[in-house]
Amino acid sequence: MRRRPVQRRRPVQRRRSRKSQGTEWLVVGGAAVLGLSLVVALVQWLLAHWWILVLVVVVAAAAGAVWLQQRQQQAQWARARTQGLRYAISQLDALHHRDFEHAVRDLMRRDGCADAVQVGGAGDNGADVKATDPFGRRWVIQCKHRRDGLAGSPVGTPDLHVLNGTGRQLHGGDVVVMVTNGRFTAKCPPLAKSQRLHLVDRRLLSEWAAGSRPLWELLRQLPPPRRPSALS
Repeated sequence: MRRRPVQRRRPVQRRRSRKSQGTEWLVVGGAAVLGLSLVVALVQWLLAHWWILVLVVVVAAAAGAVWLQQRQQQAQWARARTQGLRYAISQLDALHHRDFEHAVRDLMRRDGCADAVQVGGAGDNGADVKATDPFGRRWVIQCKHRRDGLAGSPVGTPDLHVLNGTGRQLHGGDVVVMVTNGRFTAKCPPLAKSQRLHLVDRRLLSEWAAGSRPLWELLRQLPPPRRPSALS
């Protein structure tokens, strides 16, 4: 005799009863009513004690005023530190080459170039610092740091050729500068003069970093200002 195949029973899906659903809605509705009651009670309490609300607003306004004053003081202190920035040449020698770029940026900010930024890095196309002076002239600066200072390898004409090819055409510079804490080869000054580039060697950098005169007062044959300035 053949056995009949055993049929598996399907699991019985229990449906929630209407009574269970009604209980859930009752709980939700009760919670909503309770929350609304609390809000109404809070509003009524605040209306009855309006002076507390006024006190909270006054305290918040006072705290905001103190915070704003502290921010303004911090900004003033930051400007004072920037304006009083000084570097000894030995300090610049001890910097990492990237920190040297940041130091040049900070010196430009000290001199009044509020938008001075450090842009050096991979693919910088010959520019490490960019800035706009108070006369509206756009500065493009390439930095060459030498760990051994004056005893390090000199900056040569190949570096000037790179800067000359990108400083104006690519970066839109009005004043294109090469800065080093070391020295330049003998062929650099004639090339720089013919291409309207500006060189800042160790001696000039030391004077600029340690003093209060801006770089545009130390360099010669700069292009005329683009706009009037209170400094002119």
